[in-house]
Amino acid sequence: MTVPAPSRAAEILSRPVHINGLTVPNRIAMAPMTRMFSPGGVPGENVASYYSRRAAAGVGLIVTEGTYVGHESAGNSDSVPRFHGEEQLAGWAKVAERVHAAGGTIVPQLWHIGMVRNQGEAPYADAPAVGPSGLRIGADEPTGKAMTQRDLDDVIGAFAEAAAAAERIGFDGVELHGAHGYLLDQFLWAGTNRRTDAYGGDPVARTKFAAEIVAAVRETVSPEFPVIFRYSQWKQEAYKARLAETPEELEAILAPLAAAGVDAFHASTRRYWLPEFEGSDLNLAGWTKKLTGRTTITVGSVGLDGDFIKGFMGEGSPVKAIDDLLDALERDEYDMVAVGRALLQDPEWAAKVLAGRFDELQPYDAAALKSLS
Repeated sequence: MTVPAPSRAAEILSRPVHINGLTVPNRIAMAPMTRMFSPGGVPGENVASYYSRRAAAGVGLIVTEGTYVGHESAGNSDSVPRFHGEEQLAGWAKVAERVHAAGGTIVPQLWHIGMVRNQGEAPYADAPAVGPSGLRIGADEPTGKAMTQRDLDDVIGAFAEAAAAAERIGFDGVELHGAHGYLLDQFLWAGTNRRTDAYGGDPVARTKFAAEIVAAVRETVSPEFPVIFRYSQWKQEAYKARLAETPEELEAILAPLAAAGVDAFHASTRRYWLPEFEGSDLNLAGWTKKLTGRTTITVGSVGLDGDFIKGFMGEGSPVKAIDDLLDALERDEYDMVAVGRALLQDPEWAAKVLAGRFDELQPYDAAALKSLS
C-alpha cells in the first residue's frame, strides 16, 4: 500500500541529519535570503524575531542572509548585516541565542560580493570593486581591480576571522557563499577568472582561492565545527552559466574544496527537480554527494506555487515531483532541502509540512519581500 504523500513527507523530512559535530533535528533548512533590514550592518530585535519564529515553527537549520566579512570591498549596502565589528557581532549573538531558545540550529552565511560592487557604494564608498580579473559578468574589459596576493590574503583572513567569531558567539557552524556570481564564484568560473597565475587556468587552479579560504576557516575553528560551502552553476546575471559541463569537471572543482575541509555542500539550483547532466536523473546536489560523499543540501523553488502545494496534498500531476523529492531523500541522494521564499511568505511553513497541514500552505507572494515578518 502506498503511503499518502502528506504523511510520507512529514515522516521523511522529520529525520535528523548530522553535519560534522552538529545534529540538525530535521531535513528542512532555511535558505539564505538578503533582506536589508539591518541599518549600519547591525541585526536588531526584528532580525532575531524573524529567524527565531521560523526555528520555533520547525525549521531544523537556519542559514542566515548573507553577511559581509571584514574587508572594505565586501559589500555594497549599509542595510545588509556585517559579521565583524563589536555592535554587529553583539547583535548576531542575540540572534543565535534566540534561535537556540526556539529549538533550532543556525549558521551565518559569510559573504564577499567582489565585482558586483560599484565604487562609491556604501558601506565603504572609497573601496574599489575587486575580483580575480577585475571583470564583471558579461564584460570584456575590467571595471574593477584584479586582486593582488595581498588582497587575496586579506580576504582569506577576513573569512577566517568571521568564522572564528561565529563559533565564539555561539553559532552552530558557518556557510561560505561561493555561489551566484559573487567573489568566490568569480574565481571558480572561467567567465570572470582570466588570471594566468596559480589562481587561474584549469578548474582545479580556479578553485585554489576558495579552497584556501576553506582551509583557513577550518584551521581557525574547532574540528567538529561545521563548514558548509554554497555553490551554483548559474549566476545572477548569467542564468545559463556553468562551472562544469560533465561530472568529471564538477569533481575537479569539488574535490579540492572537500579536501580543504568542507563538511557539507549547499548546491544551489533555480529548480531543484531538474537533472544536472545528461544520462542521469541526479540533480546538482545529488551529483555533489555522489562525487564527494559529503552531506548535501538541495535548493531551488521549493514550495513557491499552488501546483507544488497541490503536489504535497496528493492532487494532480505535481505529486510525482513531490514523490521524486522524497524518494531522493530516502535514497540519500542528498540530505536536506532548503526552503527560501516560501518561508518568507509563511513563517509556519515547516510546522505545517511536518504536521501534515498541507491544506494550510500558501502560495508565495512577492509582497513578502517588503517586510521582516
